[in-house]
Amino acid sequence: MSEQIYAALAEIFRDVLDRDDLELRPELNAHEVPEWDSFAHVNIIVATEAKFGVKFMTAELERLRNVGEFAALLERKLAAGD
Repeated sequence: MSEQIYAALAEIFRDVLDRDDLELRPELNAHEVPEWDSFAHVNIIVATEAKFGVKFMTAELERLRNVGEFAALLERKLAAGD
């Protein structure tokens, strides 16, 4: 499932950040991508919720430090049927 999640997330990140060259990796964070500002961050969250049919809580998102943690949270939510 992780490969599928990463593939879908990569598509979302590339679209929102308008970066076809962006390589999504677990340790990637907003500090490494100039286009990843607070507005883009919200759009990434909203696009992910729409694509996967999940809802994130603010407290869950505040703890995340990188793409790998975001993907893991998404995978847990999908497994739990949230």
